[in-house]
Amino acid sequence: MISREPTIERLATARALLLEPFGLDETHLVRALAEIRAHKVDDADLYFQYTRSEGWSLEEGIVKTGSFSIDQGVGVRAVSGEKTAFAYSDDISEASLLDAARTVRTIAAAAKGARVKVPSPRVAGSRSLYNGVDPIASLDSTAKVKLLEKVEQLARKKDPRVVQVMAGLASEYDVVLVARADGTMAADVRPLVRLSVTVIAEQNGRREMGSGGGGGRFGLAYFDDEHLEGYVKDAVHAALTNLESRPAPAGEMTVVLGPGWPGILLHEAVGHGLEGDFNRKGSSAFAGRIGQRVAAKGVTVLDDGTIADRRGSLNVDDEGNTSQRNVLIEDGILRGYIQDSLNARLMGVAPTGNGRRESYAHIPMPRMTNTYMLGGDRDPAEIVASIEKGLFASNFGGGQVDITSGKFVFSASEAYWVEKGKIQYPVKGATIVGNGPDALTRVTMIGNDMKLDTGVGTCGKEGQSVPVGVGQPTLRIDGLTVGGTA
Repeated sequence: MISREPTIERLATARALLLEPFGLDETHLVRALAEIRAHKVDDADLYFQYTRSEGWSLEEGIVKTGSFSIDQGVGVRAVSGEKTAFAYSDDISEASLLDAARTVRTIAAAAKGARVKVPSPRVAGSRSLYNGVDPIASLDSTAKVKLLEKVEQLARKKDPRVVQVMAGLASEYDVVLVARADGTMAADVRPLVRLSVTVIAEQNGRREMGSGGGGGRFGLAYFDDEHLEGYVKDAVHAALTNLESRPAPAGEMTVVLGPGWPGILLHEAVGHGLEGDFNRKGSSAFAGRIGQRVAAKGVTVLDDGTIADRRGSLNVDDEGNTSQRNVLIEDGILRGYIQDSLNARLMGVAPTGNGRRESYAHIPMPRMTNTYMLGGDRDPAEIVASIEKGLFASNFGGGQVDITSGKFVFSASEAYWVEKGKIQYPVKGATIVGNGPDALTRVTMIGNDMKLDTGVGTCGKEGQSVPVGVGQPTLRIDGLTVGGTA
């Protein structure tokens, strides 16, 4: 829902934190943008940010670390053609703002100077996907520690083989203000929390690890007993399963991916290849393929920044554009790319609300928000039962992808060997190797159990990290290469 009233409230919060304490108002922002546009540029913006973050970790019943930080500053950007000039400062003042503006306008210094009227500020519309709660203030320190202690107690009660428990709690209160050369002003107040639990189980001298957790854009009250129980159950189950695991077979085989977090494979192997910058430069395996079949029928992939309270969702992106629900692949046909303002302009299309940056000290680029595949009509049990000989990977660890070729490598953190439709035993050491565009054409069954991850994803690109979400239904993919140790 696009709502003006919460937009005005968020703008007031941003002014109170990022402008008023430093003697600034909109006239100073207009002046800085006019300095940049004294030479001809295609685009320019100011990005103010205030971030307060806190973290707690507990191990063996003892608080091992506790951290608290406040960071604030402004990034100033000018864009001319494909070139970007960028400067930032942690000193928010009129002097530093004007200095940064004069610095970045040199990108167009060869152009003839001119008097340019900067449009009067206008408030951009935005969505209202989450409350502007300060999660750090939603529980006191004692309650936060007790929350982590409860996680540890739950894990140890699950099974006597659990010998070590580590739990962490992170909270962030982020306020941003964007002023653009076209007069657009946008603001967002972004809460973010995450709880994680890792357990180590031991049996007959063998130790294995499992993890769980979740989070999103809300306060710490979200972590009630039901959620804690679910995270702990996932972590303990994974550790105990791996205690019984055998070396994974290797070779080309059918692979079934579980729902939810295994969508990280989709994010890495396909999502990055659909980002506008790679496609504009022709370095993606998907470049120039709009309107072509790139996946099997039934495969529909979205990037959706509009899901309420989700870790990857945004009311506005980091360029002030309203977040959107973007259909990237529809029934196997490539429909579009993920765009920020720069790449959208150069490619002659509209921005998709995917201009994201790690902080005021970074430039924006096209990045994913919540990327997932829609569900199909097959029962998940039926999909597993269809495997003659192959792997059922219900959870994933890390992975990487080469954007140009589309090749990916992923490690399965929880997987099972299947023969004649029956799960035989858990396996360890399985790596899944493939090519993103090719793998999508090998999807032969799509489950009716589409699920989003629990809210733990972080995406890295060119040294910048941003929170994201992933999701998918149970999928059968034929002919993937599995690297194993058996």
